[in-house]
Amino acid sequence: MNSLKGKTAIITGASSGIGKACAIALANEGADVVLAARDMEKLQQVADECAKAGVKAISIKADVASEADCHKLIDAAVSQFGKIDILINNAGMSMRATFEEVDLSVMKKLMDVNFWGTVYCTKFALPYLLKSKGSVVGISSIAGYKGLPARAGYSASKFAMNGFLETLRIENMKKGLHVLICAPGFTASNIRNTALTKDGSAQSESPLDESKLMTAEQVAAEVISGIKKRKKILTLTFIGKLTVLLNKFIPSFMDGMVYNRMAKEPDSPLK
Repeated sequence: MNSLKGKTAIITGASSGIGKACAIALANEGADVVLAARDMEKLQQVADECAKAGVKAISIKADVASEADCHKLIDAAVSQFGKIDILINNAGMSMRATFEEVDLSVMKKLMDVNFWGTVYCTKFALPYLLKSKGSVVGISSIAGYKGLPARAGYSASKFAMNGFLETLRIENMKKGLHVLICAPGFTASNIRNTALTKDGSAQSESPLDESKLMTAEQVAAEVISGIKKRKKILTLTFIGKLTVLLNKFIPSFMDGMVYNRMAKEPDSPLK
């Protein structure tokens, strides 16, 4: 897939962050885009920006935690364009609380959005993606390869996403389906601002210096390249790659390193 011109792409969580950056990057490549998120005002602004590239861009209000909304999203894409070439499962949320203290509703919410949202959208889009020999992309995380303390729900949902997508790839390896698991490291976005605390409320402020993180646009460029080259796995940032590599050989050491890193965050839940 050297050219994305004329392709139809669905991006969930497209109103901000990596999703927005992917949508704009795809539009600039000549792909028509179907954008999904809960905030229609922000979503329409992204659609308008995509349309400036001379492509068709439609906005669909959808909560990926809702099976019905995901079905509606896929139906709208097929109704408008008659096909699906790319599905980017990007919608996601994070958390910041120890498992000991977190309310179980927070764990369920993260699984509903991060894992089940990916499953629902992929299930309904799969017949069309198999027909086009298209691409399913999951925006996962380094936290999907290494458990992060105070992020139990987030890590669990991303580990689950990785396992689901890897199985999907193997099941369809003779059918021409491309499955890409992208694991960014810490990326500048609003995911930490909206991360849930132990009682389910948003923490509002990021504990990290966002200016020092990989940008959403950089992640999007890697994703677009990965789609074109039909890569299977993208592990981003030097620290991210190092974490995944070292965890295979010295997991106990990495447990301590990760704990110490997270414990140093401002107002860390780790005591």
